[in-house]
Amino acid sequence: MAVEKRAIGLRVLVTGASVCVVVAGLRAAGPIIVPVLFSAFLAVLAIPPVTWLQKKRLPDWLAVTIVFLGVIGGFTVVSMLIGNSVASFSENIPEYEARLVAMTADWMAWFAGQGIDISTDALLAQIDAGRAADFAGTMVASVGSLLSDTAFVLLTTAFILAEAAGLPRKLQAALGGPDADIERFSGIINDIQEYLSIKTKISVVTGLMAWLLCFAVGVDYPVLWGVLAFFLNYIPTLGSIIAALPPVLLSFVQFGWERSVVVLIGFLAINTIMGNVVEPKVMGKRLGLSSLVVFLSLVFWGWIWGPLGMFLSVPLTMVVKILLENSDDLKWIAVLLGSGAEMEHRLEPGAAGGSEAEAKA
Repeated sequence: MAVEKRAIGLRVLVTGASVCVVVAGLRAAGPIIVPVLFSAFLAVLAIPPVTWLQKKRLPDWLAVTIVFLGVIGGFTVVSMLIGNSVASFSENIPEYEARLVAMTADWMAWFAGQGIDISTDALLAQIDAGRAADFAGTMVASVGSLLSDTAFVLLTTAFILAEAAGLPRKLQAALGGPDADIERFSGIINDIQEYLSIKTKISVVTGLMAWLLCFAVGVDYPVLWGVLAFFLNYIPTLGSIIAALPPVLLSFVQFGWERSVVVLIGFLAINTIMGNVVEPKVMGKRLGLSSLVVFLSLVFWGWIWGPLGMFLSVPLTMVVKILLENSDDLKWIAVLLGSGAEMEHRLEPGAAGGSEAEAKA
């Protein structure tokens, strides 16, 4: 009995140490792993168009080339829009600063009229054009870095798409023939593909609605805020909040609090409709992760790889959950990560009977 307890304790220690080593390795290798993962997920999104073109009797190389050129065109257009908007925004920072200083002076006068003494000089000192210019420069540098990484991501995506057609045959040879293993791997790809496809469609609609809102209210750079809303919608929970802050603050500087309230209400309406009504209805039980796990995965992957890890948090956690489901020893962890829908399904009489039948078979 004592030997068994000692063995269990040793196993727990070894497992914990292994997890720590893996996490440290993932964090250290982030600059290499993250672009490759982005390429893999981008390829997963691009495979359906490639398959559709192949069904139209196009050669594999031509189908991959057409889709790849479309991806490059999309990246080019988005990069140009973001680059032009960021450059224009950096040029207009002094104008926004002047407006903010004037608004601050009006507030100070109002507070003084109410008998509230606030140090105007100390407050105005916080509004520094140099800091704003440095921030804008950092944004431009980040865009340049993103573009350089994009070249690597696109190139890797092209190679993945070129190899995708022969992947089933390679799996058949590598796994030694069991169809169950191949179906399991295909199921992982299909689940991720379905999630990313639905999330992308919802993000496109969210970005268009954000652009239309900012354009209608008159907020500067509506295209930039629409693109920002599109990308940040991939980050669960926090993404939609972060996407709303810049246009709300900019509308406040441009027009005052009245229109900024309109923009704020508009973004709240968009996020409520898309995040709490449309997405759960369309996504259904495909995600299979509890809300707590989604939030904790956001924190965990964000801690490992920063903002890029937040973008990948849900797909990566889905992969981990699916892998755990296919392990007899670790299946219980997958159950804890789930939303509970799987357990409800298993507890149904028909589902239970099916499971018993499978076990007997």
